Amino acid sequence: MTATLAPLTTPLSPRPEIVRETSAAGAISVEQRLSFAELAYRQSWLRKVVVLAVLAAVWEAYGRWLDNPLLFPTFSATVEAFATAILSSEIPTKALVSLQTLAIGYGIGIGLAALLTTLAIGSRIGTDLLETLTAMFNPLPAIALLPLALIWFGLGQGSVVFVLVHSVLWAIALNTHAGFRSVSNTLRMVGLNYGLRNLSLVRAILIPAAFPSILTGLKVGWAFAWRTLIAAELVFGVSSGSGGLGWYIFENRNALETTNVFAGLFTVILIGLFVENVIFANIEKKTIRRWGMQH
Repeated sequence: MTATLAPLTTPLSPRPEIVRETSAAGAISVEQRLSFAELAYRQSWLRKVVVLAVLAAVWEAYGRWLDNPLLFPTFSATVEAFATAILSSEIPTKALVSLQTLAIGYGIGIGLAALLTTLAIGSRIGTDLLETLTAMFNPLPAIALLPLALIWFGLGQGSVVFVLVHSVLWAIALNTHAGFRSVSNTLRMVGLNYGLRNLSLVRAILIPAAFPSILTGLKVGWAFAWRTLIAAELVFGVSSGSGGLGWYIFENRNALETTNVFAGLFTVILIGLFVENVIFANIEKKTIRRWGMQH
């Protein structure tokens, strides 16, 4: 026996829509205006300036507390000696000599690193050659080769350039090779599907993809070359007939002009900061950040 349902005769009435107004007190603010302190804290260059100002203040305070200019001059005395040497063109001349020598060694090192990396990515024997040479010579301090360089190239620019090439070559070649090897096969296949071959594939796909590692190698190579150059000039002095910043520091140390020694070191630091925060930062901004590889 089955029960039968009675037909629904009364139509369903629609549920009324309830709209509640949000009060101004409970409203959530999506955008919030930052204070001046918060805006200033977001500026990287301003934070670095504050760090440098604090270091200069500590330097000045310690120099005044020690009160021994022969041992540790104050920051203000160093800046005064630096300004005097700048106005007399002594430091610019020395810095130009050092930078010219550095440019020669750095350029040759980049060229040889590019050659070794090309061989390494083109054949297995090239990879074995690069890995073996890097394992042999990368741990070897560049300054340890300077006596040997003096025997081969004599007292002059050639011996300094030789140790500069050694300090630059292995760091750049190792990082560049690691960058090329880290490029995914998917990315290579994308380039091949677009019809890119040989040099066009390297220029359009491999170099942009590996550029973070290449830039890291250039930075490391620059730092190694800069410190090696100053150390070589400090130990052996004259290069190419006229000394650079290292020779300027060495001469003033012999004359017990400690303030001038600090002025020379101050110049070395300023050039290092300029290269790192202006030149390499702009290269990074126009390449890696522009290509979306770094935020």
